[in-house]
Amino acid sequence: MRFVDTNILLYAVSTAVQERSKHEIALTILDAEDIALSVQVLQEFYVQATRTSRADPLTHEQAAALIESWLRFRVQENSVALLREAMSTSVRWQISYWDAAVVEAARAMRCATLLSEDLKRGMDFAGVKVENPFDT
Repeated sequence: MRFVDTNILLYAVSTAVQERSKHEIALTILDAEDIALSVQVLQEFYVQATRTSRADPLTHEQAAALIESWLRFRVQENSVALLREAMSTSVRWQISYWDAAVVEAARAMRCATLLSEDLKRGMDFAGVKVENPFDT
């Protein structure tokens, strides 16, 4: 299983010409069946995709429909256990709590690969390895 970070979802809906290749890569990723994500990733997508300051904001209805479609993937729920693990990971690896929560959601889903543009490519968080699918 591969865990998908928020930026993959955002590129999938981007209409920006300069992001066209990332858009295509994101769509290819989301066509796969070995994808997992978390409630946090879906929340972040909703907030960022519907931001009125965004060049191509989605309506509530559009964002909600996309989220519904992505619920076909395995989704890690938020929990107290995840919160505790993320706090510990944040301190251990000196990363933000939010990034640590993504790492720990990937771990909880038993994903060895975390697809993300935000975390350092190749970083191995004790069994969860970061791959940047846009780094060609």
